[in-house]
Amino acid sequence: MRGVFITGSDTGVGKTVVGAALAWRLSLEGLAVRPRKPVESGCTAESGGVPSGDREAYYTAIGGREALARIGPYRFRAPLSPERAAALEGRTLRLDDLIEACRAEVCPGDFLLVEGAGGFYSPLTADALNADLAVALGLPVLIVSADRLGAIHQALLTVEAVARRGLVLAGVVLNQTTPGGDPQMDNGADLARWLRIDPVVIPYHDTEGDTGVWRAVAPSLTAIIAALAQGTHE
Repeated sequence: MRGVFITGSDTGVGKTVVGAALAWRLSLEGLAVRPRKPVESGCTAESGGVPSGDREAYYTAIGGREALARIGPYRFRAPLSPERAAALEGRTLRLDDLIEACRAEVCPGDFLLVEGAGGFYSPLTADALNADLAVALGLPVLIVSADRLGAIHQALLTVEAVARRGLVLAGVVLNQTTPGGDPQMDNGADLARWLRIDPVVIPYHDTEGDTGVWRAVAPSLTAIIAALAQGTHE
């Protein structure tokens, strides 16, 4: 199966922005992109009861060509791990539920783009971590890390965890989630020395009130987009 599994070195690192940018650009390349955010927590409604969340970003990025319920079938209110958020609502998710949700209506030749929830080893269901879903799907893994102090440690740990699970590394993205930062810090150069590959560094983009920030992010991901479109990570 062609595709990519997007995971984080932590939570709140910008996985959805990166994922939506990939979905948008790969769709423009002519691929039938099937985005999946199988489980999401911290889901709220905007004023007027209009739902807002990660699945809506993917829906917009691919021009509404996939039903919202198929992109993100499991949604919970509490801003906690999906496992805990589901339990608070009296529900139990299993790994097989998410595997089925990811593969539903995906045809040969389609591009399956799956975004996990939180970090690679974050609990996802009652019986699985994000890592377990990635292994079950067998997709190359793209790691997104916030470009801040501590990013090198977080990224290297996640890269090692991906390798231990026998998965292909699609790349590492350093996403600057806050403006400013220490001008003496260069996580991109330092991480490249340890990884022996160049991470993608995304400069800060103000996301407030802008649901299409992924359009601004996409040019930074050109090399990863080309590799995924050609299947050179598989």
